[in-house]
Amino acid sequence: MKNELVGKQIVILGLARQGAALARFAAENGAKVIVSDMRTADQLQDFMRKLQDLDIDYVLGEHPISLLDGTDLLAVSGGVPLDVPLVAAARDHGIELTNDSYEFIKRTPATVIGITGSAGKTTTTALVGEMARAGGKRTWVGGNIGRPLIADLAEMQPGDVAVQELSSFQLEIWRQSPDVAGVLNITPNHLDRHKTMDAYRAAKANIVRYQDERGVVVLAADDAGAMSLAPLVRGRLRLFSIEHEVDDGAFVRDGQIWLREPSGRETVVVSVADVKLLGRHNLLNLCAAITLADAAGIPVQAMAEVAASFRGFPHRLEWVATINGVDFINDSIATAPERVLAALDSFDRDLILLAGGQDKNMFWQTWADQVVERVKHVVLFGALADMLQSLLMTTKRAARGDLQISRAGDLSAAFELAANFAGNGDVVLLSPGGTSYDAYRDFEERGQHFRDLVNQRAAHANAAVARKAG
Repeated sequence: MKNELVGKQIVILGLARQGAALARFAAENGAKVIVSDMRTADQLQDFMRKLQDLDIDYVLGEHPISLLDGTDLLAVSGGVPLDVPLVAAARDHGIELTNDSYEFIKRTPATVIGITGSAGKTTTTALVGEMARAGGKRTWVGGNIGRPLIADLAEMQPGDVAVQELSSFQLEIWRQSPDVAGVLNITPNHLDRHKTMDAYRAAKANIVRYQDERGVVVLAADDAGAMSLAPLVRGRLRLFSIEHEVDDGAFVRDGQIWLREPSGRETVVVSVADVKLLGRHNLLNLCAAITLADAAGIPVQAMAEVAASFRGFPHRLEWVATINGVDFINDSIATAPERVLAALDSFDRDLILLAGGQDKNMFWQTWADQVVERVKHVVLFGALADMLQSLLMTTKRAARGDLQISRAGDLSAAFELAANFAGNGDVVLLSPGGTSYDAYRDFEERGQHFRDLVNQRAAHANAAVARKAG
């Protein structure tokens, strides 16, 4: 399989992290590589510098149809929709589509645990990776997060475990499924790209579609979207739930997470009270991780150790600071209304919610219904502010004035309003619901800005305390 690229011409659309990793792999394995990106050489200089030891041609600022002349493979980076003219023309000409994650899974000798879902992928992927390491497995974690796994392919060996986070953008061109496939949920997301829920679900389904009877599929029993893929399962179907017991998989009962085998044998993995992650959704993520890890032969003791110590990732319900009795929580990863709802469910205290950003053609009515029930004060910012305010004002509670709504031009101003309003025992929660692209490079830059604002306020509060004490 490794030498199948020798003499082939591969065109890679998009020179980001994943495109650059594939370019190196393909060039080092004998392919003629052409990289095309709409950006300029100045904008791409960091990536191009890292590839300067390789014989790679670049076509920048455009994606001309002539790129397909003599091309055997067209690699489409995640940010490139499949309906752009060049990709459509490639399909018409019978040119195979690929990406770095697909080229990886075709070749790796490791056992692959693939994880997808509309929310929770990163946390669950990291949990499974930590459990595999704790269980003594040589483990590789990547895909849609971290380092592209194709960059480490040469070092992988049989017996290793590769835990791969997979987005719908990656999966939509796959024609192979991982050994163990996990689907956490399928709820409306990325409809600006996929257009319909059917197309989005079909892309996710590729993680299951190509397994044979030796495969294992882990689905969320509590999520109708995930369970809709059950008819595709040819091998072993395992479930996880926090609402009811399952016959094969992980579930919550009497304040503990249990793991059950089809024989009826049950094992307690960890007490819910010992779990460090915040929120109901993270309890679901943990049950998913336990079921996936068990499918790969990871010992229960290793799962328990990680479950009781793992604290999550930056920008995902991340506690930043407590200032004068107010907790400041950074959930900038929430770029869909459903993720905000999960965040709201994580707290039973008064909430001041910072919401906004940029829309991606999402359904917001359920968000509005929950915000008026769960939130004391919402501060709106960004491109979504007008629409969200109009939607909230259609609810009776907001119309009566029981829900306080403020507007701010940007996150800095929104933070000041929220922080000044909050009192002892409150939670100031950045969980925007919209993407960051109206003002930031990505959700991480937005989350870091929020952190900086909190830390500045904490420093001023500490200085005030010091002056008073002096």
